[in-house]
Amino acid sequence: MSGTKDMNLTLKIWRQKDQKSSGKMVDYKVNGISPDSSFLEMMDVLNEGLISKGEEPVEFDHDCREGICGMCSLYINGEAHGPDRAVTTCQLHMRKFKDGETITIEPWRAKAFPVLKDLKVDRSSFDRIQQAGGFISVNTSGNTQDANATPISKDNADKAMDAATCIGCGACVATCKNASAMLFVGAKVAQYSLLPQGQVERKDRVLNMVKQMDLEGFGNCTNTGACEVECPKGISLENIAIMNREYLKASLTKEE
Repeated sequence: MSGTKDMNLTLKIWRQKDQKSSGKMVDYKVNGISPDSSFLEMMDVLNEGLISKGEEPVEFDHDCREGICGMCSLYINGEAHGPDRAVTTCQLHMRKFKDGETITIEPWRAKAFPVLKDLKVDRSSFDRIQQAGGFISVNTSGNTQDANATPISKDNADKAMDAATCIGCGACVATCKNASAMLFVGAKVAQYSLLPQGQVERKDRVLNMVKQMDLEGFGNCTNTGACEVECPKGISLENIAIMNREYLKASLTKEE
């Protein structure tokens, strides 16, 4: 049947021993790849072949393989998560490529995401940004209220849920010419600013998270919109606007 023929491919993959070493692109051949397999399954086939030949496999991040965790951070043919839209690399299928095609695979490229090995990068900068303010105060005295008892407007609830779909994969940073993390930080700030549970730390949150973002070495936003296009969860640029408003208000009204 048409479209079911196995594929033979050439892979140009970034290989780097460790953070201090220089890296380079290395060519590999993989044969007999099913168009219905995922991109990570194709990488598994490659690594199984390398191991069988006594060579070191290509290291890359992965975990759930269900498009939830955001670990599968690969830059494929010049696009974060590859040529498909609204998917992570683990959800990308090989039918998006052609038999005989050469595929270039690189790690995220950003100062704040240093390469650890091959295609694996250190994204702990995102963790530190969240730790700087991505939390809410919770009354654990035994008098905690049921969250469902707190009324929230439909509009705010929808916007908060949309922002909360961010999985922190870093595609926004990888695809931005400035390596900006503002879509990620904007989603986290917007999520809590729209909910009553996030009001206690509202001013501190945006000030602290933006400060940490800058300390980590991320660039600024120049509104090219590439981050929204490449985001596997479709996080809207509106969240950056919300963060900017929150930051301005907090800067003007926060008591010293």
